[in-house]
Amino acid sequence: MTSTDSDADGRITYASDGHVRLIGLDRPAKYNGFTPKMLVELAQAYTDFEGDPDARAAVLFAHGDHFTAGLDLPKVSPFMKESGGVFPKDKIDPMDLYPPLRTKPVVSAVRGYCYTIGIELMLAGDIVVAGAETRFRQHEGARGVMAAGGATIRFAERAGWGNAMRWLLTGDEFDAVEARRIGFVQEITAPGRDIIRATEIAQTIAAQAPLATVAMRENARKAQHEGLAAAIAEIRPRQQEIMDSEDAQEGLRSFTERRPGDFKGR
Repeated sequence: MTSTDSDADGRITYASDGHVRLIGLDRPAKYNGFTPKMLVELAQAYTDFEGDPDARAAVLFAHGDHFTAGLDLPKVSPFMKESGGVFPKDKIDPMDLYPPLRTKPVVSAVRGYCYTIGIELMLAGDIVVAGAETRFRQHEGARGVMAAGGATIRFAERAGWGNAMRWLLTGDEFDAVEARRIGFVQEITAPGRDIIRATEIAQTIAAQAPLATVAMRENARKAQHEGLAAAIAEIRPRQQEIMDSEDAQEGLRSFTERRPGDFKGR
């Protein structure tokens, strides 16, 4: 991926690779430290991805050697005080906390520094691929503030209470092996191959029937947020709805004809 980094405030790049959308953090000269401009553009990129009927999965990645060193606090603090948050309220929330929420899967490719908002963004996604050199740190406590982008929820959700408190409360740095051990990372790659592998996974997801992919992700989320009974109650009616789709018929044909399905998302 080519980066220009021509703007001192950075930018978010957006590109297509078939049914996959590639969303890039582009301020490498400043370790991809987030500025207000980048935060607004990231929310817009997620909104564009969610609203595009041809887009089935996304890869969130970094231009340069580092995913992100976190927020550029001198630039972002006034913006946060004025807006009451870091993302526009009328756009898809990249942190997956406040509506409107996305329904499509995101694979994160992280490398180098993955600090604070970087961890929160990857945990807000669905699958994480990390370069072996990646270093993680959630150190808001050292800056006199709390982690407010989902870390307080997702650390415990993914890693269990003790592991969550170990890294959340100390602000210590940990490596990719530890991130995988506690469930933050699903695959570790050689340095420089994180984007390649994340894109491969996203392409595999995009080759599945989109209606089924969205339904499975939503049902898993419902179990997390609303409990087992709510998720179970939804399975049969949602399955029946999907069984009546063109994609389900194509799935049956492709099975009997022993070929990959050609799904249309309807």
